[in-house]
Amino acid sequence: MNPLGLTMMIDPGLPTGAFTDVVHSHGEHIDLVKFGWGTALVTRDLDRKVAVLREASIGFYFGGTLFERYLFGDRLGDFLALVERTGATHIEVSNGTIPLDQHAKADYVRRMARYRPVLSEVGYKDPERSARLTPADWVAAIREDLDAGASLVITETRESGRSGMARPDGHLRDEVLHAVLAAVDTDRLLFEAPTKELQVELIRAVGARVNLGNIAAADVIGVATLRLGLRGDTLLQFAPRIASVA
Repeated sequence: MNPLGLTMMIDPGLPTGAFTDVVHSHGEHIDLVKFGWGTALVTRDLDRKVAVLREASIGFYFGGTLFERYLFGDRLGDFLALVERTGATHIEVSNGTIPLDQHAKADYVRRMARYRPVLSEVGYKDPERSARLTPADWVAAIREDLDAGASLVITETRESGRSGMARPDGHLRDEVLHAVLAAVDTDRLLFEAPTKELQVELIRAVGARVNLGNIAAADVIGVATLRLGLRGDTLLQFAPRIASVA
């Protein structure tokens, strides 16, 4: 595992040239790439992007929404065929949108783990549904997914950073975060943090080793500097202590 924690970059449909440049320039700071929601199905150059990732030894997978779309359409076999054809290194299993309860989702985690390491997701796309999940609900769901065979559990905040474990104002639900941190090994968690506010809050709360996801291509270097105390938001927490200058 990366000594500074995993960084998962989201590709929302970047032009192939821009995607290639980011991977070539900043690939050492990227551990995983997620092709967001269903973008993979309308990306003409998907195979070229995959080749770039393979050359850089960076894993990739498709957003949980695509898994849900195939599952809801009773086409799970077609989804697995896509995984095999592209060589996706992981599978994300989620129930953020479709009517799939937690126990049934955990069963799909168990099934998909036969094919690839599974990243399961806890939390909903709808802020109101997520708000009804208590801290105990979060902990129970994460534990159930890990017990079912998930390699990592993703905590939902969406691409906006305003749902799931995040409040509508863009800040973390502290009571949920504290309950999860008290109950689960953070090495088994991948926190979605698409905004600087969430990135800073999580790095301050968990440390530089926190696993962060949904990082935009333009923010990959910024996140690396936050982890290293090279930005004002985390400098005092991580920079080596030096004598005060008079």
